[in-house]
Amino acid sequence: MSFRGTYTALITPFRDGAIDRPAFQALVDRQVAAGIDGIVPVGTTGESPTLDTPEHIEVIELAVEYAAGRCQVVAGTGANATDEAIELTVAAEKAGATGTLQVCPYYNKPSAEGLYQHYKAIASATALPVMLYSVPGRSGIEIPVEVAARLAADCPTIVAIKEAGGCVDRVNQLVQVLPECFAILSGDDPLTLAFMACGATGLVSVAANLIPDVMARLVRACLNGSFDEALELQKQYYPLFRGLMSLEVNPVPIKEAVALQGHCSNEFRLPLVGLEDETRSRLRQLLGEYDLVE
Repeated sequence: MSFRGTYTALITPFRDGAIDRPAFQALVDRQVAAGIDGIVPVGTTGESPTLDTPEHIEVIELAVEYAAGRCQVVAGTGANATDEAIELTVAAEKAGATGTLQVCPYYNKPSAEGLYQHYKAIASATALPVMLYSVPGRSGIEIPVEVAARLAADCPTIVAIKEAGGCVDRVNQLVQVLPECFAILSGDDPLTLAFMACGATGLVSVAANLIPDVMARLVRACLNGSFDEALELQKQYYPLFRGLMSLEVNPVPIKEAVALQGHCSNEFRLPLVGLEDETRSRLRQLLGEYDLVE
């Protein structure tokens, strides 16, 4: 399996403390209808840190069930403990996921060798294609370019990386050392055009929860070499991209935005809380500028 195109980092809707299955199913259906290539349940945007293990696995199972083979399901099964990541990944494979997203271990700040051994152990425990996930703003460290290259050479199922460090030059560095078939995906909506101009093959998108058709068009334009078209979309939607990431920490603004459209509640689990009234009003105004709410 290759990772190419637009993947939506799905929110996890809650209602009265539980997973809101009807809202989640409707969200998946909207993604598929918009032409998204894949969905990524229980990543950062899916509030994975506040789900217990049975819930985490349930969301993956639901994503597979609701997608029904219409798009890829890349399950977020990373953890800062290798055994936990393996447990979740094995469960995702059993559930029928088509790939796994493996976040860089957070808080404990492993060495480069520790990162290599962590990912190698996960890859050895599953047949699922693995997408590495480097996000230093969340993890405190990034996956070194040399470690990514070493893993690509030694682990046949490690075939992609989601790059969310905000540095375009990292893409240039990765392209130099990774096999041509190894996929690099942007982890930041505003940087999609720049990353793909340097060799990335797709995007794991937060904004696609809200505007999946637009994000799919943007990525397809880049893949087709239609960078003029992509630039027009980038210019048009950049204020929305930035607003969704700057009004409050992700995933609060994107879930609030989807809630303002009436597709889910704006329910979070502590320590995350919803937007303050003034900030929510700013978000509503921003969405109104794009005719995304009445």
